[in-house]
Amino acid sequence: MPAAPSKLAYVPFVSVDNMMRLIHRVGIEEMLKGIATYIEDDFRRWELFDKTPRVASHSDEGVIELMPTSDGEVYGFKYVNGHPKNTREGLQTVTAFGLLADVSNGYPVLLSEMTLLTALRTAATSALVAKYLAPKGADTMALIGNGAQSEFQALAMRAICGVTKLRLYDVDPAATAKAMSNLEGLGFDLTACKSAQDAMEGAQIVTTCTADKQYATILTDNMVGAGIHINAIGGDCPGKTELHKDILLRSDVFVEYPPQTRIEGEIQQMPEDFPVTEMWQVITGAVPGRRDSAQITLFDGVGFATEDFSALRFVRDQLEGTGLYQQLDMLADPDDPRDLFGMLQRAGS
Repeated sequence: MPAAPSKLAYVPFVSVDNMMRLIHRVGIEEMLKGIATYIEDDFRRWELFDKTPRVASHSDEGVIELMPTSDGEVYGFKYVNGHPKNTREGLQTVTAFGLLADVSNGYPVLLSEMTLLTALRTAATSALVAKYLAPKGADTMALIGNGAQSEFQALAMRAICGVTKLRLYDVDPAATAKAMSNLEGLGFDLTACKSAQDAMEGAQIVTTCTADKQYATILTDNMVGAGIHINAIGGDCPGKTELHKDILLRSDVFVEYPPQTRIEGEIQQMPEDFPVTEMWQVITGAVPGRRDSAQITLFDGVGFATEDFSALRFVRDQLEGTGLYQQLDMLADPDDPRDLFGMLQRAGS
């Protein structure tokens, strides 16, 4: 009879069902605030992290990516796809899972769904950045692109920045109707708009979050007035943008990791030396964020591996005592670590 696997052979796994249970247990707005705090903490120790642009495999239909990083003690990665055509086939545009591992021995310590968690961490990052860059007292946001991410963005902006008024627009009226229905009764002042320009009326923050993999112009220069904060998160791969480049020329542009954003973000339209400010510098106080009421600030957010690392760390820290995970037997554990073949032979006897 082979020996029972050691504790290290089992990896805690958070399924979609258990992630939903965890979100309800913690509370979605508390979850968003908690993840934002972990992201902020990891931005403050930015220089500890291994950093590389995500490893992407592009096709005509979409992209599959790996997003790795490490702080020297824990290693993490996320697998994620982006296929805008999927919704026409009844599939999600984005699906993901992620892993944390102990750097000292290489053993995984957490495996988790990250489709829901990516939506949470994307919204948490947006709101964290807006806390530093949006106009003081901003309470109205234009939400342009009302797909799977929109409700999470709204809740994060309220929980962290105090946004209570939403002006929603999507080229597909059914998407706006969906978002309006989901957000109704959650304490927002909601307005469905007939155009992107209409949505911009009176907004101090604008979030663009569209899915089509193309050079698009969701916002034109004449639509953007002084003092606004733009949260541009839909342009997140080569060949996909949302803003006219003249808006970038008028804005102070803030990014996560320039080598990645220059490939994937709005600034892929601009020369390689186009000036940007890294958000970790703002969060640590090394450079200013918003300087005055007339400044246009633009967060060119493409999503970076440290944010997924932060979200996974947050989830791991919430699990103890909840039972909201399974123990996966996914690592071989021979009695003698040099005798993997012997373990296989004994299993067949």
